[in-house]
Amino acid sequence: MAYLAIIPVQAQRSYSYGFGAIGAASVQGFNSSTVQLGLGGEKLFGFGLGAGGELGALGMTTRWPSTVLGVLNLNASYHFSRPDATFDPFVTGGYSLFFRTGTSNGGNFGGGVNYWFADRVGFRFEVRDQVAGRNPSVHFWGVRFGVTFR
Repeated sequence: MAYLAIIPVQAQRSYSYGFGAIGAASVQGFNSSTVQLGLGGEKLFGFGLGAGGELGALGMTTRWPSTVLGVLNLNASYHFSRPDATFDPFVTGGYSLFFRTGTSNGGNFGGGVNYWFADRVGFRFEVRDQVAGRNPSVHFWGVRFGVTFR
């Protein structure tokens, strides 16, 4: 007698999002307020694991736009919820490239939640630290607010 096993598999999902962030740049005891704008996307492959990227502009509020840097993030993520959940908490982290007239390598990590108030549209809240260079490292802390689409 043959048995057929049906294993539920989490469907693949894709997101795109836009965000704005307020935060601070911190290096060796110096702090300055910052603002960041960006666009991103993410693909979830099942079991909550995903990969994504985003491109943004980040600068100090007191010297905007002369201090604006471009930021490219390439990340892995983990989402804690089912595909159809209203609240979708996640953690993320990965590689960051900062650029203007030159480049600086770094990393980023953070977490947040997508709140799906409609079938394909949601609100995104996230806290992220983006770290540029080393000796000394510059931390760009940010609280992000945005809209996400699936």
